Amino acid sequence: MRVLDAFLEISGEAGTNEVSRRTGINPSTVSRLLSTLVSGGFVEHIPETGRYRLGPHLIRLANHAVSQIDVRALARPHLVALEEETGETATLSIAGENEAVTVDFVVSRATVASVARIGRPSIAHATATGKVLLAYTGEAPPSLEAYTERTITDPGRLAREVATVREQGWAESEGEREPDLSALAAPVAGRDGALVAILALQGPARFTAERRRAVLPALLDAAAAVSRALGG
Repeated sequence: MRVLDAFLEISGEAGTNEVSRRTGINPSTVSRLLSTLVSGGFVEHIPETGRYRLGPHLIRLANHAVSQIDVRALARPHLVALEEETGETATLSIAGENEAVTVDFVVSRATVASVARIGRPSIAHATATGKVLLAYTGEAPPSLEAYTERTITDPGRLAREVATVREQGWAESEGEREPDLSALAAPVAGRDGALVAILALQGPARFTAERRRAVLPALLDAAAAVSRALGG
């Protein structure tokens, strides 16, 4: 798994030694692991260069995993409606134990738009989605890395903000992961009341605090509607 994860940090192809450096596993063991992954279709070997890249079997597995997520189909119409009503990019993230990962989005049609990425994980202390996760299921990371000058790096301040998110039922961020990116996020609950997904809106500099307050009701209504559809 560490060998496969190493490819998340690599653009394109990688050699045995590069994978070894990124994983801390000795090159001979990496070579054997890569051979096993090649035989299963998880990794491809490129004879011309002797290097490796991720294989097509991973795409089939990922597509199958996404197809099993009912919440994605239920939330899609609400993502479309949110973009139409607010003019900003609407995203859906699936909540895991320690991070939430984007599984669907509808990009803003504005000339200047914030573009989401499928599979991108949230940063727990630096994104609105991540703060929702912390408020309902997660634990704050031991080290609060600063991504911008606005990132919350003080554990006490983060704890207070997470408590506020839990109380009010939504979270926001302003230039905390990227300087010109702001966002709102709201939880989606399942039948047992547990957090299963997070709906969010994100936008560039025009997505000011005033604008976020104006569109917040639409986001909360959409999150509630998806929750009801899931029996939450």
